[in-house]
Amino acid sequence: MKRAILTVKETKRDNNAGPKAKLDIEKFLVNDEFVKWNFIINQNSILQKIRVAYLDVPSFFKQEKNQKIDEIFLQYPTYSKIVTKQLIKRLRKLHSKIFLIVHDVESLRLHYGEENYIREELDMFNLVDGLIVHNEKMAKWLKENGVNIPMESLEVFDYDNPNRLVNNDEYKCSICFAGNLNKAGFLQNLSLKKVSLNIFGPNPADRYGNNISYQGQYSPEELPNHLNDNFGLVWDGTTPTTCDGLFGNYMKYNNPHKASLYLSSGIPVIIWRKAALSKFIEENDLGIAVDSLTELDEILSKMSLSKYENLLKNVRDVSQKLREGFFIEKAIQNLETKISENK
Repeated sequence: MKRAILTVKETKRDNNAGPKAKLDIEKFLVNDEFVKWNFIINQNSILQKIRVAYLDVPSFFKQEKNQKIDEIFLQYPTYSKIVTKQLIKRLRKLHSKIFLIVHDVESLRLHYGEENYIREELDMFNLVDGLIVHNEKMAKWLKENGVNIPMESLEVFDYDNPNRLVNNDEYKCSICFAGNLNKAGFLQNLSLKKVSLNIFGPNPADRYGNNISYQGQYSPEELPNHLNDNFGLVWDGTTPTTCDGLFGNYMKYNNPHKASLYLSSGIPVIIWRKAALSKFIEENDLGIAVDSLTELDEILSKMSLSKYENLLKNVRDVSQKLREGFFIEKAIQNLETKISENK
């Protein structure tokens, strides 16, 4: 059976982790003998998107070598509705199975509660043969809102990380946080007494609370070399007492990619208890779930060394799987099995 991984890429790449999840999946699947298909678009040019959609896409699929693929996995979303619709339309003409690897459901991320947008996006999902989604909670929401095709949960994003595991054997009640600090308002409203928090990323504030230190900005490839803390924090919103706003709400459904950064580096995770990914973290003993960051001083200062060492062992075991693309390959196999059983 011949399979292809199709990724739409931007011409512009900033010093952030935005495209890394897609590039990693592409790399893992190409290593698994998938054919690699790419389209390049300029995110800021409507005319260029139209040219890709109505000229480049049809021309690409007219080539005979691109017409003999049994299964095509499209990484969703692309950076253009026009391009996505044309891709699905053209892929349908190949008589191949079409699957979406869903990196974000925009109906949940940026357009929560917008009925027209939600209907359009979910109708598009129903045009393909199956979806790989983040987790069971995302799949449940999609089913409840009208998606009726087979779905498989990824569980957690794999993460290509060639760096050595961090040296965090010494327990010192330390945490790291990596992300766009402009969207992490909670950091400005948090002060810690017994725990230290090292933060990384663009757009730092002028001032942070006690025991919070800004450590600079690095590319996704460089960042793991600068992490050496006991835990990695996954949190979103304006307040340390809960995850709020659009992105805080999205955590109830998505798998934050920064969790995979930490796990692949050998760092246990601290995550909001209501986050969808907290189930995976707790069931596999890869970290701790908390209701509020105000709990951190007490929880971490009272954690036994044996408890921490057990977390560390489990994380180092799963880090190897993340570095090899274990979870995307398993999800694809499970989805293919579901499709064949439904014939």
